[in-house]
Amino acid sequence: MDKNSTLVITGAAGFIGSCLVEYLNYRGYTNLLLVDDFNRQDKIPNLKDKKFTEKIEREQFFEWLFHNKPSIAFVFHIGARTDTTEFNYAIHQHLNVEYSKKIWNYCTVHNIPLVYASSAATYGTGEFGYNDDHQIVNVLKPLNPYGVSKNEFDKWVLHQENKPSFWAGLKFFNVYGPNEYHKGRMASVIFHSYHQVRKNGYVKLFKSHRPDFTDGEQLRDFIYVKDVLKVCYWFMLHQPTSGLYNLGTGQARTFNDLVKSTYAGLDMEANIQYIDMPEDIRDTYQYFTEANMAKLRSVGYMDTFYSLEKGVNDYVRNYLSKDKYF
Repeated sequence: MDKNSTLVITGAAGFIGSCLVEYLNYRGYTNLLLVDDFNRQDKIPNLKDKKFTEKIEREQFFEWLFHNKPSIAFVFHIGARTDTTEFNYAIHQHLNVEYSKKIWNYCTVHNIPLVYASSAATYGTGEFGYNDDHQIVNVLKPLNPYGVSKNEFDKWVLHQENKPSFWAGLKFFNVYGPNEYHKGRMASVIFHSYHQVRKNGYVKLFKSHRPDFTDGEQLRDFIYVKDVLKVCYWFMLHQPTSGLYNLGTGQARTFNDLVKSTYAGLDMEANIQYIDMPEDIRDTYQYFTEANMAKLRSVGYMDTFYSLEKGVNDYVRNYLSKDKYF
């Protein structure tokens, strides 16, 4: 794709979106239209020193498109309400479903290829597995309104006769890495672990409330944001078969492993204390997630993923310890 091409990134001031802006800059793309709610002061550092053409307020974007009629080569729709503890579904419906439909329809009418952020939260407890198979989307049972909204959009997409020239919905698993400083409670466990170590000298992890898992041995597929960026970029360049794709490492790891890796990045011995899980999330807590990555491999993506140890080490040493942004 030509380096002068106009690319759109929604959610551009957020965690993954701002990292994607930096990665595209690194690859030589600076003609970027950034879309987000730019009123949040705590997101401002995410875009410092990055190159782009214009920042457009999220709720004004479609009006801006109507008046400016840009020639867009690709859209990365990363923006979403990602708070899994937000139980007002109307918020998720507006941002994650209705807004996404408008993005899809614009890309369809104007023949613009699209990558959008779906989520592993769509899989619920995993009773149907973690396979990015279109046949199971209709029966999935997400555990919170965020996951429901993501799955509702996936279901809608799969029923559309009119589609963009290429599209991919990426089911992000547990993404961690720089530029999540603003995320508060929703930041990664690595982020919270690092700050707990600095403040208290120890890390708190949730106890298991299931007999088949011991404390701290709950499993997640943790993926470093730098791998997410590489995959997004690969989809832009190669545009293989359209569809839903898992985006994890394919290797579930325990929270104990994750915290030990955080301590290793600080050259310290691990000190973990186990606390009761808050009751408001106890019934909807995922004890195991692991992406089946066969579909992405089958369409030609061959790069290896960061191991948990290497990813956390890079994040802790080169970003968290230095209060540095990507």
